[in-house]
Amino acid sequence: MDVRLQDVLVMKKPHPCGSKEWKVLRTGMDFRLKCLGCGHEVLLPRSKAEKNIREIRRGE
Repeated sequence: MDVRLQDVLVMKKPHPCGSKEWKVLRTGMDFRLKCLGCGHEVLLPRSKAEKNIREIRRGE
């Protein structure tokens, strides 16, 4: 899956704040994602993150 820095990922399940959109801050074996609803940052293994992606919106 082609995920780049600054992309916005729309996930299948919402974050507890209600937002399903996450901004990609780092890629590699893990993704560092920032919730666009509340600003919380998480580090997810690539395999787990790719399973939960519904849509990728390209960043500028």
